[in-house]
Amino acid sequence: MTLSAAANGVFAIAPTPFHDDGRIDEASIDRLTDFYGEVGCDGVTVLGILGEAPKLDAAEAEIVAKRFIKRAAKLQVIVGVSAPGFAAMRALARTAMDAGAAGVMIAPPPSLRTDDQITTYFRQAEEAIGEGIPWVLQDYPLTLSVVMTPAVIRRIVMDSQACVMLKHEDWPGLEKISALRGFQRDGSLRPLSILTGNGGLFLDFEMERGADGAMTGYAFPDMLVDVVRLSRSGARDQAHDLFDAHLPLLRYEQQPGVGLAVRKYVLQQRGVIASAAQRKPGATISATAKAEVDYLLARVARVDRRAALSRPHAAE
Repeated sequence: MTLSAAANGVFAIAPTPFHDDGRIDEASIDRLTDFYGEVGCDGVTVLGILGEAPKLDAAEAEIVAKRFIKRAAKLQVIVGVSAPGFAAMRALARTAMDAGAAGVMIAPPPSLRTDDQITTYFRQAEEAIGEGIPWVLQDYPLTLSVVMTPAVIRRIVMDSQACVMLKHEDWPGLEKISALRGFQRDGSLRPLSILTGNGGLFLDFEMERGADGAMTGYAFPDMLVDVVRLSRSGARDQAHDLFDAHLPLLRYEQQPGVGLAVRKYVLQQRGVIASAAQRKPGATISATAKAEVDYLLARVARVDRRAALSRPHAAE
């Protein structure tokens, strides 16, 4: 099933599992994919910014994408295809779609500054990957340094019938969601799925502003699934109570630099991946940081027993 503007729910941003020596861990890819399906995710996004895609060569990127797609069963798989040049973007996009991906995700290169540069880039990117491939527009100015106003996003989407989803990661970004939904109400923007990122830091209110769900990589995607479900059903206090219990750990995981190390550590503690290793260059998690994460997990577990992990780092 290809991606459409009706997509909603939780699309987990998957880390790329590695062995301690840096080799791709295909068995952990399988476990990770199964885990996302078991906890209720609707899709999975691979080779994103925190998927360490720049550390993979072209052949490895294809191996990772195909492994997730083959294992995903009913999950829709989105493949990040951002690249310095359009030739590499085209090759990975077509390989992914031929393998059964639901769509691809494209982020702007940091060099873009003016509105015309931004809109021209995405028009050319769509031409490069090929007509008819559904794609996700990634808006992440905190990392990519490219600022896209709601009006620019509207221009990109209205210029491209194949752009079916916005990965919204601006911060603060609540008013941007409201502005985009306002465009839809006045008829100046066609239907568009909006999934939010930033680790889920503002998911509670983003849902209330009109987001369709989350596309992020917090180590408890099951919590994200529950918050989206509760928000949709109107159980506002329950959604916020669960979200608030996880917020200290979510905040800790969202630290620049060390955040991926924390996320992989927790996923390892949950038994989902075999190793928390990253490809070099990459941050490592210190013994002190592990103890802090273990403390935060214990605090979350007072409300959400899924955080009561029985694999303390001291026993590794």
